[in-house]
This record gives sequence, structure tokens and C-alpha cells, in this order.
Amino acid sequence: MKQFVVIGCGRFGGSVAKTLTKLGHDVLAIDEDEKIIQNISEHVTHAVQASGTDEQALHSLGIKNFDVAIISIGSEIQSSILATLIAKDAGIDYIVAKAQGELHAKVLYKIGADRVVFPEREMGERVAHNLVANNILDYIELSPDYSIMEISALQEWAGKNLVELDLRAKHGINVMAIKHNDEINIAPIAKDIVEKNDVLIVIGHQKDLKKIQKK
Repeated sequence: MKQFVVIGCGRFGGSVAKTLTKLGHDVLAIDEDEKIIQNISEHVTHAVQASGTDEQALHSLGIKNFDVAIISIGSEIQSSILATLIAKDAGIDYIVAKAQGELHAKVLYKIGADRVVFPEREMGERVAHNLVANNILDYIELSPDYSIMEISALQEWAGKNLVELDLRAKHGINVMAIKHNDEINIAPIAKDIVEKNDVLIVIGHQKDLKKIQKK
């Protein structure tokens, strides 16, 4: 189980924080807006009203003990940069920062962000799933119950065809396509073999996909 701190819990940050909590991880949500903290408190492990640019406050909350920091401060670019610097100085292993544009993104990378996201392009749910599962490459929620996921083939799947894997019976997922190097098989059949570095595009119920993420 990883520990995440989300600094800035508006629409994007709040979505990330709630999804990470649903996935079973410890999440500390930080925002300077008291109303936002009240609204999110029941959906995360801990919620604290504090400024994301208050270095002393963040250190007192023990952010150095977290594995991942998500910096999702609103439109104030300067605050976003400062919060990223504080997280970096605290020694957090992996920092994700929200950017308003390409120039902002370049600055965030230069000061130590490991990944920069654009909320207009990436849903919070997708970012959260990618953060907690190394084998998940992309994630699209179709409904509260079903999603499509792009997943790296698990080691135990390599060299077996779809009949042998029987993913529908064993994992409750259906294979929609298989990517092999630069080729994509959009209509895989039972005898198609899954190779070591293949990527599978699958569809399934949230509870079944969640099990795959923990592999």
C-alpha cells in the first residue's frame, strides 16, 4: 500500500484523492479552502486545511513520509511551483504536478516534478489508476461499474494463447485488442498467443479490473 499526499483538492485533485482512497491507499488531502476540506474529509484517509505553499505546515504534517505527492493547486502558477519545490526538498520519491500550459510544465519538470499532467487532457481517475499500478497504461471509465483498461501482459500470461489464459472465466475481463510491438490485433481470436511485452486492451467490471491492478 502506497501513501499519497494531494495538495490542492479542487475538481482534479479531489478526483485523484477520492479514487486513490477507493483503490485502498492512504491519502492525505490538503487544501486551504475549509469548505473543500469539509467536503472531501469523508472520502479520504485524512484531510487538513493548510496552504500548499506553507513549508512549515507541510513539514509538520509529515509529507516527507509519503511515497507520492500530487500537486494540484489551481490557477496560481507561482504557488504550484513553490509547492512542488517543497515536496521535492522533503524527499518525496515521486511527484506529479498539474500544469496550466506547456511553459508551466517545463518549469515543473526542471524543478523536479517526475510527471506533469494537464487536467484538460487527463481525468483524475485515470491518473490515480496509473499511479498505483505499474502494469496499467491507460484507463477509461465507461460507467460507475465498467471500464476499459490498457494493461501490460502479466509475466504468467506470456507464451499462452487466449484459450489457455481464459481471462474471462479467471479474471472476469474480455480482451478487445492485443498490441504487439507496433502492430495491433483489434479482433483477437482464441488461438492468438500473448507475448512477454504485449499490451492488452480489456474491458470489465471495476471490481475485476481492480484485482488485475494488484497483480
